[in-house]
Amino acid sequence: MRVLITGGAGFIGSHLADLYVAKGDHVTILDNFSTGSKENIAHLSGKITTQDGDIRNVDLVEKLTKEADLVLHMAAALGVNTILESPLESMSTNITGSEVVLNAAAKFNKRIIIASTSEIYGKNPKQPLSEGDDRVVGAPQKIRWTYSDAKAIEEAMATALHTQSKLPVTTVRLFNTVGPRQTGRYGMVVPRFVQAALKNEALTIYGDGTQSRVFCHVNDAVTAIATIAATDAIIGEVFNVGGSGEVSIKALAEKVIATTESQSLITYTSYSDAYPAGFEDIQRRVPDISKIKHSIGWAPTKNLEAIIKDIAGI
Repeated sequence: MRVLITGGAGFIGSHLADLYVAKGDHVTILDNFSTGSKENIAHLSGKITTQDGDIRNVDLVEKLTKEADLVLHMAAALGVNTILESPLESMSTNITGSEVVLNAAAKFNKRIIIASTSEIYGKNPKQPLSEGDDRVVGAPQKIRWTYSDAKAIEEAMATALHTQSKLPVTTVRLFNTVGPRQTGRYGMVVPRFVQAALKNEALTIYGDGTQSRVFCHVNDAVTAIATIAATDAIIGEVFNVGGSGEVSIKALAEKVIATTESQSLITYTSYSDAYPAGFEDIQRRVPDISKIKHSIGWAPTKNLEAIIKDIAGI
């Protein structure tokens, strides 16, 4: 099988490349390396085809899509810091880029999986969050919500193309996917904590640390994506993909310190000192993953301790 992975040099995309290469498939990666890294795919040299390019390049995307059997659309401007620091470029990538990829898949009738996000739900206080729940987002001037809005438009485009053109698309909403190769550069809390702990540096919590999340190991997430891609019966559907075990950010910091046997201390800073203007946090974000369990029999296998050890390399 010929697999095209947009954003294939990124954190999740590179792990998907590993999975399909291991299966003996031919993998082509399209990435502009703005947030992806050549280091993430260096070990696949000679085993994959790499195209340095932008998902907004219609001719390039159409050429690569036409040659593929499966398209995994993972490319996006992501991370709170990226969205706040480069909002216009991020919106263009996440809306226009996704439109180009989806239209190409529709033009050539290619099976496609689009990677959406738990950000879709915004700050909906209902927990856990299930696929049919409402979006609750802040004012447009709170720039962080532009990512949620852009991904919602992407999902809506996918639904429209499925309805009008029978596009064989399935959407996955990823909840706090973490693991090896993830960088803390874009505000990702687990790698940031682990990197600090390994250096015995302070783990800095933004806010008071009572906000909570659920983390999913990247290997579990890519297994879910590959299983969904191979299941035609769920074309047109949307699935949450997330872990189990809600944890506060303060408890996460304590767990990282204990697991890595670090001498680090925990410090606190305000959101206004940590982020540019336009940031707003969410107190809780917990996935309801019952739909994916019932549909394809998938469930996460790695707990938080295993995730921390994998990231720390211990």
